Amino acid sequence: MKRTLLSLTALLLTGAAYAETINVGAITSLTGRFATFGKMQKAGFQVAIDEINAAGGVSGNKLALLLEDDASDTNKALAAAEKLLNQKVPLIIGSYSSGITKPLSQYMARQKVPLLVATAVDETITKPGNAYTFRVNNQSSVYSRSLLDLFKRMNDSKAGTIKTVAVLTSNDAFGKSVYTDITTLFTKAGYQVVSKDTYDQGLTDFRPILNRYKALSPDAVLIASYEQDAVAVAKQVKEVGLAPKVIAGIATGFALPNFLDGAGSAADNMLVAMVWNPDVTYPGAQNLYVRLKKALGGEEPSQHAAQSYAAMLAAAAAIKQGGTDPEKVREALTKININTAFGPVKFRDYGGYQNQNAVVGLVTQVQGGKFVTVAPATAAKGKLMMSKK
Repeated sequence: MKRTLLSLTALLLTGAAYAETINVGAITSLTGRFATFGKMQKAGFQVAIDEINAAGGVSGNKLALLLEDDASDTNKALAAAEKLLNQKVPLIIGSYSSGITKPLSQYMARQKVPLLVATAVDETITKPGNAYTFRVNNQSSVYSRSLLDLFKRMNDSKAGTIKTVAVLTSNDAFGKSVYTDITTLFTKAGYQVVSKDTYDQGLTDFRPILNRYKALSPDAVLIASYEQDAVAVAKQVKEVGLAPKVIAGIATGFALPNFLDGAGSAADNMLVAMVWNPDVTYPGAQNLYVRLKKALGGEEPSQHAAQSYAAMLAAAAAIKQGGTDPEKVREALTKININTAFGPVKFRDYGGYQNQNAVVGLVTQVQGGKFVTVAPATAAKGKLMMSKK
């Protein structure tokens, strides 16, 4: 009986450990064309919530996630935001894609409630941005700059001279932002962009474009595509015999673990620009990888899960400082400076960006069916493998 009473007492104390529950709103694509990315985000949110609550919550309060599905649609995302605001959340994290997040950020600014961006990379979300939008993840130009740094290193060491590039991107907010980055930054750096192409959603046959690239014979082909497109492009590159010195995918669909499964051998030696990989040296990264993989039921996590994990930690830090008043939380976000297994999170104004976290870009290479970080040199876990041209 004594043991039973002690157990009951412990249970009651556990149940009474939290003073109250604080809800954090989040919006992502649990259904629709971006559902794979939404699944990654959901896992990241939940792993962070569990970690925070296991450590005692936020100032003794339990943190709870109110997650809404935007069904990969802008209007549904805006409706979801209105629903969450009616539930008096102090901030919202969302959404996955740039095309949805940009109008969402504008709506949240009008409502004067902070929006934390975890994955959307369109430059214009934080450049010029607004006082209520804070981006944990990188802007799209980080990917292009990472590749530029690697190409410079290759050219300096004569590992493989890169002088000409061709660029192919999806015709949406993400793709257009990457298109602008590459055509502007690479041209400024002295590279010749021999072809600049975009494609509309639904295109399945990239061979006419790829055959034209084959005739142009660029040193590097840079591609920005979403999930299904990334696999199709990679397979068709191999099919047409396009073999530049470098083929690089710009995050998004290429950064998903199921890209490796879908593309198979067609992905071998391909470069993929991203900002988080399980082999990064940030403290706790390997432990985070294990927890994310468990939350995904054994599926390999992508950078999108890690980004979302960091966004939830940032949300908790701001709520700890600012309470549940949106304006005080916004003010707190301008001051937070935390280290996470995704990397540091500190929002700054710089280079025309507002409330932008500075994120280190990585270049990985598909080696042995895995993403291996090969740049920058300070983060590299493997050597760059070059294809002969």
